[in-house]
Amino acid sequence: MTADRPPRGTWSVGLDVGGTKVLGVLLDERAVVRDRLRVPTRRGTAGVVAAAADVVERLCAGAGLAPADLAGVGAGVPGLVDPGTGRLSYAVNLGIHEPDVDLAPMLSARLGGVPVVVENDLNAAAVGAAAALGLRGDLAYLALGTGVAAGLLLGGELRRGARGAAGEIGHVPYDPTGPACPCGQRGCLELYASGSAIDAAWTARDGRPAATDLFAAAAAGDAGAVRIRDAFADAVAAAVRLLVLTCDVEHVVLGGGVAEVGRPLLDAVAARLRRQTAGSPFLRSLHIAERLQVTPRDVPVAPMGAALSVRRPSLAVREGAS
Repeated sequence: MTADRPPRGTWSVGLDVGGTKVLGVLLDERAVVRDRLRVPTRRGTAGVVAAAADVVERLCAGAGLAPADLAGVGAGVPGLVDPGTGRLSYAVNLGIHEPDVDLAPMLSARLGGVPVVVENDLNAAAVGAAAALGLRGDLAYLALGTGVAAGLLLGGELRRGARGAAGEIGHVPYDPTGPACPCGQRGCLELYASGSAIDAAWTARDGRPAATDLFAAAAAGDAGAVRIRDAFADAVAAAVRLLVLTCDVEHVVLGGGVAEVGRPLLDAVAARLRRQTAGSPFLRSLHIAERLQVTPRDVPVAPMGAALSVRRPSLAVREGAS
């Protein structure tokens, strides 16, 4: 797709830098996605910078732009992003094992000085989900992927926490007698409510993702699939309940790889929430299940949010050289 050449400084590029892919989108001045590109991730700091720059340059070339014509570039990355400096630490899925990596100025220099903002990927996704779904009010984006964590948009601002760890609810113990978690605790929520948990419990057939296959088998009446689906939905419901009881968010948007299941995921989690809250007038009064939404298929909320963070200084934590 080739866009009409925009006025200089009105469009932006957003990147979702993951362990297997870098997904980039080109956003116009109305926050409409005009083009997108996906390339494999290259590991290590130099590899991440090279892959990110490649995506930006190719998206710009397709629109008849140079990177310098952009308002800026936003990059959503896994790992801890320091709220004060924007430095990235311990993004192990990217092959970055050291602390305080100045990714923004490195990428900015590679792109000829265009402003660059680095943000935690889930925070970026929270911003993108609010924009894509037209949601107002406090929001939590609950990512159900390899792990479980949430991006929080409260009072129109991202809530990062003192050390960038706000929303890391996947490491709240769900069953203290459960299996060991890599974080050093036992029975953490992400061992039960993640895509990885489904992968471990269900063997997919016909090459489909395990979550898609599981929910289809449960809908067809497979008793084992129903049991696994309901246990998974119970754990996700506990995560949703935790977010509402701690932050009283108006919206909880389910995202991540498992969200590709779509409406059946939403219905299963809502049903378990209603079951969990049935005995408590207090919890029933909060209408937790009614706060749920699911990210629409093929809506790239993380790179969208990263691109938007360039335009909202209150959301940005770090800019590269300009």
